Amino acid sequence: MISCIVIDDEPLALQLMVSYVEKTPFLELKGAFPDGKAAFTFLHENPVELIFCDIQMPGLSGMELSRMIPEESRIIFTTAFSQYAVEGFKVHALDYLLKPISYDDFLTAAKHALKVLEPAPPLPERRDQPGRPEDSGLRSIFVKTEYRLQQIELDNITFIEGFKDYVRIHLADGSDPVLSLTRMKTLEERLPAEKFVRVQKSYIVRLAGIEAIERSHIIIGKDRIPIGESYQEALFNALSGSSLLPR
Repeated sequence: MISCIVIDDEPLALQLMVSYVEKTPFLELKGAFPDGKAAFTFLHENPVELIFCDIQMPGLSGMELSRMIPEESRIIFTTAFSQYAVEGFKVHALDYLLKPISYDDFLTAAKHALKVLEPAPPLPERRDQPGRPEDSGLRSIFVKTEYRLQQIELDNITFIEGFKDYVRIHLADGSDPVLSLTRMKTLEERLPAEKFVRVQKSYIVRLAGIEAIERSHIIIGKDRIPIGESYQEALFNALSGSSLLPR
């Protein structure tokens, strides 16, 4: 079950969305609100997993609210104006529903949310170091991209950029980055620790692909990747252990 709320300043639109939620078996309605301020007050004490939210509302707009919601809450925008689509995706909205909204469109968006919010299956426990394979001999990984599984050679990865629910894998061969609906932590646990290190909340780099380190940034080609302060020691240890630095 996905806990959710509905927000819309139009009473009929609010009533329609509530009826859609109530007829969807995997959604659990926690509240319905006529404005963003009331919803924000509720969310402060009662976080939910999913928010169906109108964009244009008096007082506190849906777009403003999306920047204030708890990290664990995801949002699906509803609006009568298509020009908000691009702005919606800038705040990592899960989906965007254009009014008038049919139940078929609503259900499609809700199923997408279920797929994103569904917890990843646990990885098998390793004997050496749970979660991070050490000297595993692993040469490639399969990642889910769109509707297929794509194999990626580990030595072709330069760095990985993480977002809320997906990653962008940058490749050394110059081909377009691969987008995968995978959480950063899940992917990190699949990568061999002797080859890859997390250097910031949103970045993992392949050690052998590092060209230089300059002013708290890693240089890989034209890209400058920031090094988080709390990750500096792990990076230095990884470089020392990989013989890239003298011991």
